Amino acid sequence: MAVEEPPFTLLRSDPPFEVREYASFVVAETVVEGGFDAASRSGFRRVAAFIFGENRAQDGQSRKIAMTAPVTVEPRGDAWRLHFVMPPGSDLASLPRPNDESVRLREVPAHRMAAVRFSGLTTEERIARHTRLLREWLAANGIGFVDAPQVARYNDPFTLPWNRRNEILIPLAVSDGGAITRPAAPPSVRSPGDR
Repeated sequence: MAVEEPPFTLLRSDPPFEVREYASFVVAETVVEGGFDAASRSGFRRVAAFIFGENRAQDGQSRKIAMTAPVTVEPRGDAWRLHFVMPPGSDLASLPRPNDESVRLREVPAHRMAAVRFSGLTTEERIARHTRLLREWLAANGIGFVDAPQVARYNDPFTLPWNRRNEILIPLAVSDGGAITRPAAPPSVRSPGDR
């Protein structure tokens, strides 16, 4: 089943690495303690319950929200923050409120991210290896970044590992009037499905 992803402008492509610019969007998120796998499962259940109807809209009724991708996990001290991006056009005023107080809605401002894509399982070793590769690519290209990597997963757990799309995303430090580096090609607006 196809799900929507937040669109981005591709600023640079050097496969498997990309630099992207995202417009602002709203996320539903939760913070969970524990190891990466256990926290991912627990956090996913919390936020999935919210989008599947554990919420209350302004009229007092519950409402289902369309599933989107990716599901993103990032370290937050000794815990993990997991979030789903809300469907395009969503805003804080129109979304229903979560019933679970550990789930909150937050607007993420427009931002730039570097990404590296990989398939397979998101084991700690594979996450560490691709994070290191992306950091090395950024440093070698003189691209400033905020060392706050995120693990983004785009497929359901029933997808065969070799068909899975995973990414490491690292926020970029914007300087020099918004410039990152000179793009390898003219920037283009890219729908996430255009791969």
